Amino acid sequence: MLGHKPLAYFGEIHPAIIRDFELRGAVSAFEVIMDAVPPAKAKKSAARPFLALAVLQPVERDFAFVVECNMDAARLVRAAAGADKNLIAGGDLFDVYQGAELGDGKKSLAITVTLQPTDATLTDAEIDIAAEKVVAAVTKATGGVLRG
Repeated sequence: MLGHKPLAYFGEIHPAIIRDFELRGAVSAFEVIMDAVPPAKAKKSAARPFLALAVLQPVERDFAFVVECNMDAARLVRAAAGADKNLIAGGDLFDVYQGAELGDGKKSLAITVTLQPTDATLTDAEIDIAAEKVVAAVTKATGGVLRG
């Protein structure tokens, strides 16, 4: 039963029918009412997608930006990683520096940006263009300037 609706009937076959078919022992049978079976619910899969390994070597470039002391490093890393979503695989903060030579209220945030080519090995010119996009995106999002 599902609620008040029968999903199936089952039971033992009458002994007279068993004799008529010359069967031995007890025999059971069932009938499933297919129209009463509810459709399967879609399950959310906990399975991870297949691992897609890159065939080409990634390229890493380091950048150091001078920003205001209250600038959140995660904001800067997000801006750098979003500069070219087709090419940039990610970015990581690896150094924070504060010193008098940077000026009052300033700090330096150094990041590594990983470029992951998918079609062909990157040329120096393509790497330079990607680097320019990173600098432009970080400058626009944070006001930071490339540390010289």
